[in-house]
Amino acid sequence: MKKKTIYYWSPFLTEIATSKAVINSAYSLQKYYSNYETIIVDAVGEFSKKIDEINEKKIKIIKLQKYDLVKFLPKLGKLKSRISFLIIFITSFFGLKNILQKNKPDFLIIHLITILPLILFFMFNFKTKCILRISGFPIMSPLRKFLWSFLLKKVDIITCPTKNTLQYMKNLKITDETKLKLLYDPAISIREIAKKKVQNISNYNDDFIAVGRLTKQKNFEFLIRNFIEVVKINNGIKLSIFGDGEEKKKLTSLITKYNLEQNVTLRSFKQNIFPYMLKSKSLVLTSDWEDPGFVLIESAICRTFLISSNCKNGPVEILDNNKAGLLFEKNESDDFVRAFKNFFSMSNEEITYKKKNAMKKAKLFTIFNHSKDLHRIINELTSK
Repeated sequence: MKKKTIYYWSPFLTEIATSKAVINSAYSLQKYYSNYETIIVDAVGEFSKKIDEINEKKIKIIKLQKYDLVKFLPKLGKLKSRISFLIIFITSFFGLKNILQKNKPDFLIIHLITILPLILFFMFNFKTKCILRISGFPIMSPLRKFLWSFLLKKVDIITCPTKNTLQYMKNLKITDETKLKLLYDPAISIREIAKKKVQNISNYNDDFIAVGRLTKQKNFEFLIRNFIEVVKINNGIKLSIFGDGEEKKKLTSLITKYNLEQNVTLRSFKQNIFPYMLKSKSLVLTSDWEDPGFVLIESAICRTFLISSNCKNGPVEILDNNKAGLLFEKNESDDFVRAFKNFFSMSNEEITYKKKNAMKKAKLFTIFNHSKDLHRIINELTSK
């Protein structure tokens, strides 16, 4: 029986959760189903650092460029990153068009810099079916909404990572509602995390952990500015922020400004993060938006308590309206402190109860569940 070929399109500039989701998705289909061949399209060398993992998981890769152009593209800052996205668009346009016309894959799943394949599918009649993956909360400006209302006509299926985003897309009324499907991200392999989290780490006894790129979206500035109020409740409390990014100098200065050097530590996000999650009392997430929020899912599997901003769109679903952790209103200082006070006053039984609920939610985001649901969506689309 001929295998269905599935290409993945997801150019990125810096390490993000979506790149992990792409690899896990491609791997999961081949792992659990024998009738798929998955191939990652590498636009500008963005997957070069992950080539060992890609090869180990026996995923094929097609490079559009001879050289890894991503090494030379500006990455930090909103304006610079947009210039880089424009360069990726220009340099990849004909390359992606040619492989779609020549190789005729059965499906193309698009995650990031979606405007390029959307325009290509709108302009040309490929034999390939197009699946748009909503990666992150889709902030809809009037212009983007207008463009999508036209471009989505050539998209066969649109998958959403959370129930709230699915409903949000339905409410926009910019596409046929029957195209919209719920598909949880393949955020975790429970077996893989189980191996990694037992790694022995020394000299780490911090109470709270925060993880993510040091960017405006993750809102670590809010975390540091307001953590001083938590320190006033318990002067010995310690927080580690694991991440790298454009706001590192700014955040370092804030820690010094508020005399938090003994309480807050910035750590590079290059090591295995899971044992640190396991040893921390709670993960703290202060993001302006997450959909779904990989770090919440990973922490839940490590049985780490969750404290999160109630941002759009993932945390409220994962934390199940406070049944699986504690939510505070985004950018609300008083509510942020209240969440910590509630955590400090909770009994061990209540903490354990919420951790168990969080783990149940996290298990929805396994690579097995993702492959099962994506397989069903593909079969439904094929049978039309």
